[in-house]
Amino acid sequence: MQEERRRRVPAMAPEDRRAALIEATVPLLHEHGLEISTKQIAASAGVAEGTIFGVFKDKNSLVIAALLQVLDPQPTLDGLAGIDPALPLRERLVVATDLIQQRFLVNARLMHAARHMAMTHDKETALRMMRGRQALEEALTAVIEPDGAALRRSPSATARLLLLFAGANTFGPFGDPENFDASEQVSMLLDGLLVRKHERNGEK
Repeated sequence: MQEERRRRVPAMAPEDRRAALIEATVPLLHEHGLEISTKQIAASAGVAEGTIFGVFKDKNSLVIAALLQVLDPQPTLDGLAGIDPALPLRERLVVATDLIQQRFLVNARLMHAARHMAMTHDKETALRMMRGRQALEEALTAVIEPDGAALRRSPSATARLLLLFAGANTFGPFGDPENFDASEQVSMLLDGLLVRKHERNGEK
């Protein structure tokens, strides 16, 4: 009966098997980081363990492919590109920071895993990650540029500072995304922390 069921299941094209294995690997990476086995992946994908090696040369190749897919910056880039340039700078930055912060929060564990894999296994992966970071910085710079003349630092330097805030708030030991949300990070960037004289006097 088992052999009959197998004969009824149409063979998947290599591209489809690859996509299915990557899809099965992503949630395992979210849950376990790099400490996953090909046995777990095969069970999640509903295939024999040997199927993996018919598509990928080894487990690392599959893990890297899954990391690159889930960390693709394009959805965030699209969101940044969709911010209305007619909005005031502060509003644009809050929307942008929220997009970036959510990307970091959702993928924090996988970003750490990807950096580890890139540094220890795969130079091409490291280059792709670097290009993704550059694209994110460029997209955020474009959000800031309409008000560049109002800033003490260049739009690109301001973008890097905001990315630094968001990254430290997610990955740093003192980060607190609940208390330092997008609005708070933008306020620290644009206003600093010193209370103005009229604020100390209760004036508006």
